[in-house]
Formats: sequence, C-alpha cells, structure tokens
Amino acid sequence: MKAWIAACVFLLLPALALADDCPAQTPAGSRQLTELAEQVARWDDAYHRQGRSLVSDELYDQARARLERWQRCHARPSEANPLRGAQGPVQHPVAQTGLGKLADERAVTQWMANRDDLWIQPKVDGVAVSLLYVSGHLRRVVSRGDGTSGQDWMPQAAQISAIPKQLHERGTVILQGELYLRRPGHVQATQGSAAARSTVAGLMARQALQQDQAASIGLFVWDWPNGPGAMHERLERLAALGFEDSRTYSRQVDSPADAARWREHWLRSPIPFATDGVVLRQGQRPSGDRWRAEPPHWAIAWKYPASEALALVEAVEFSIGRTGRITPLLRLQPVKLDDRTIRVVSAGLLQRWRQLDIRPGDQIAIRLAGQTIPKLESVVLRSAVRAALEIPGEDDYHALSCLRVSPACASQFHARLTWLSGKQALNLSGIGAGTWQKLLAAQHIDGLLDWLDLDEAQLLAVPGIGPQGATAISERFAEARQRPFHDWLRALGVPMNPDSLAAQSWMQLHQRSRRDWQAIPGIGPTRAAQLQAFFQHEEMVALAERLGEAGVAGFQAR
Repeated sequence: MKAWIAACVFLLLPALALADDCPAQTPAGSRQLTELAEQVARWDDAYHRQGRSLVSDELYDQARARLERWQRCHARPSEANPLRGAQGPVQHPVAQTGLGKLADERAVTQWMANRDDLWIQPKVDGVAVSLLYVSGHLRRVVSRGDGTSGQDWMPQAAQISAIPKQLHERGTVILQGELYLRRPGHVQATQGSAAARSTVAGLMARQALQQDQAASIGLFVWDWPNGPGAMHERLERLAALGFEDSRTYSRQVDSPADAARWREHWLRSPIPFATDGVVLRQGQRPSGDRWRAEPPHWAIAWKYPASEALALVEAVEFSIGRTGRITPLLRLQPVKLDDRTIRVVSAGLLQRWRQLDIRPGDQIAIRLAGQTIPKLESVVLRSAVRAALEIPGEDDYHALSCLRVSPACASQFHARLTWLSGKQALNLSGIGAGTWQKLLAAQHIDGLLDWLDLDEAQLLAVPGIGPQGATAISERFAEARQRPFHDWLRALGVPMNPDSLAAQSWMQLHQRSRRDWQAIPGIGPTRAAQLQAFFQHEEMVALAERLGEAGVAGFQAR
C-alpha cells in the first residue's frame, strides 16, 4: 500500500534505461538511433532538394547534436553524419571550421582565462558561405556543406546585391561569412529567429530568385582567412571593401563580464539580422592553410538559451485531479530550456494526448509559456514501437469519485486533501501536499476526514514529522474544527461558490429538491442537478455526519 500511495499518479510504464543521453545497447536502443538518423535525413533532403524546412532550426540543431552523441555511444562513426549544409562537388578554398559551444559563464571564464587579443561578434543566424575573389573578380561561392566541400552557389550569388561581384583588392581574397535574412531593427529577445536561417536556405536552393527575394539576403563576413594577421587591420580592410558590418559588430573584450555585456546587448538591442548567440575569437589565429573542418581552438560560440527544446519521452503518467480531470504527464529525459532543467511536461487534456498518441520513446518539442511553465508544442519524432499503456477511464473519475483511498484513487484522493487544506478552503497554514503524502504513506488516512482523529503522538510516529511539526500539525487540525461552515463546503468541493447557496446548514442543502435549487437566481438545470447529486450523495452525507460529530458549525443534526 505504501508504494502505490507514494506515487500519487498512475505510473504506467517505467522510464527507459538511458544513461548519459545514450540509448541502451539493445535492439530497442539501436532502433531509436536508426529512427533519429532517418528523420534527420528526411529533413536534410527536404531542406536541400526542395528548399523546405520541416522543423525549426533550433530543433534541427538539437536533433543533429543528439544523433552525433548517440552514434558515438554506439560506436558507429561510419554512419551518415547529417549536416544542415549539404555536401557538394565544389571545394572550399579554405576549410570551414565550425564552432564548439560554451555551456555557461563559467565555461566562458575558463576559455578566456589563458587567451588574449579576444574579440566578440554576434553569431548571425543564417547559412555559412565561402567566397573566392581572384584579381578582384568573384570566382567561387560555396555553401558550407561538410566544411571541406559544398554546393556551388555562384548562380544564386549573381542575383544577390549583398555579394560584391568585384573587389578593389588585388591577388586572391578568401572570405568566410553568413548569408542572412535582412531584418532592420530586429530584436532577438522579443522576436526570436523565426526561421531566418531556413528561409535563406530555401531561397539559396532556388536557381532563380525574384528581385525582392535577392534583396532580402545580406552578407556578414566573419573572417578573412588569407587576410591581414591583426584583427584591427582585417576589420579596417573589410570595411574598406564594403563589409562595414564586420567592423560594426566586432568588439574587443577584456573579461568575461565584458563578453556577457555585449552578448546581452545584442540580444536586446535592434540589429539588422537574427542571431542565436555570440562568437568569441582570438584576433591572432593560424594561417588558413592550417584550418580543418572541425571546431578550432581560437574561436567558440556562446549561444543564447534555447526557446524551444527537443525532449525525449521516457514515461507517460496520468494524474487525476480533485474534480476527476485526467491530465497526461510526460516524464522526460532532463533537458535544458532557457537555463531551466525540464523533467516533466503536461500534455493538457486527455483528448489531446489521445490525438497525439505520445508514447515512451517519442521525441517532442517543448517551449516555456510565459517564461515559467513548460508547454508541449508538437511531436517531432514518433517511435515505431508503440508501448502499451493502461489508460484510466474517463467515466471512472468525476467530482464525487475517490472520497476514500484506494490504489486507483491515489492521485485524486491526494488532490482532494491538498485542496482541503489550501488557502481556497480551510487555509491550514503549513499543511500542504507534502504533509498529506507523509500521512498517506504512514497509512493513517483512509477517508477524507480521518485526519480529524489523529493526535500528536500518532503524528510524531509518522516518518519525516518531528516534535515541532507534530505539535504544529495537531494545532492546525484542531483549528480546522472552528472554521466557518462555508469554508468547510469549499473544502468538501461543493460545485458552486458556497456564498451563493443561501443556506447556513447542511440539512437545508441536503433537503432541497432540484426544483428548489433552480429557484435560486443563477442556477440552471445542469447546475441544479450537480448540486442535488452532491448534497444527497451517500458518502458526502456520511462526511457531513462526521463533521457534525466533530462539532463543526452547520453540520450538527437537528
């Protein structure tokens, strides 16, 4: 009995055995890995062949990162490692390195500790590109691809005015940067990225761009691999070539606090593009011929907290509320969202859960509603294996069910007790869900009012309740007997504001017919039926008699 009471929810399937965010080394775990790889491949195909983004950039990045972790867990590095930029036949003149990521300010402090000549830039949310100029003429435009080769974007580049076709610079010039969606006055903190990256990717997948589409694409050059060695000089020369944004949005930083200040500034100030964080760079870095298609040691990203997260469902539980409402709860593998760790999210109404049919192994999108409450957005990846669940029947739970404890009633009964002692009812200070949980686990309560008979010695014997606690709880229980009649009606869960019932005793309410109820202003046929059922319900009558025996005003027999 103790074990099922402690749950207070219907735990219908144990959590999947996942350690360090890795699927178990079992056929089921391998199947999870395969399903995720296939989903990412479908997203990539739509992205590159059709110019369509089937999932938000944030969720794609998280899914790809999870896939890479899972592949390392299963020691299958030879499998496809999908990248949002497609591989292609055109070589980069200098490898695109990509970026590692810093988790938090502590990591930023550690990374900056033994480095000098440090700079910070917004991490522009677009698509990476390499540009090659020979004798001042544009000769090659390559998408990031795998960092070594990518797609030939020269036909599209010819239509985009933000990409200069000629430079007043002799010799060979190699530039790396980001094609972005122009958004004058964009404030990242309030407007978010809103598919800025996928919009640009979709446009670049087209062979022909309309004039307004081409004009909507900007270019931010973040580096000049074969340019001047000093950052100051590189930025001045880039500005002279027409890339003024590089100088405007590159700032030297001397401390982690300085870096944090600029990161916050670009998050909340108007800038002409979407961003998903900042990039910290050393002004001095190796020559371009030494760059590799892997995160370098001289530059790293410090991203903004995700507004949306990809979460893996480990278990599905069903919580029964005080009135019998069934709320599906999704237990998640812990995931970070806006610096919070999310472990559970509500699926809302049971009907919505049935429509979505979320099961353990599924991957879902969640975001914070009002910056506090995690909210289920959608199902991103549905596991092929649909685990069997024991779903509570909607007809079994209602406003008059679970007035006594039982295995099936653990959740609703606990919710009734928590409501009873809350501010909206008896207002028993210091007595909440945790107190009731301890009393239930100690098997001291079987009926809704059994606690009225508990003395201080019995309370002291309950695990987790000490001498002071036992005294305080005993005093609150004694005070409950003195609470007004209408407070007790609220505590019992009467389906209407007791102040509108025009009665001062249980007997008056119990004796009313449906017609009597409907004669009261504001009470229609449906509410009249509910009230009559409530006050004439056998167990409610028994509870009223119990309160009368305890001397509670309004419940004494007359």
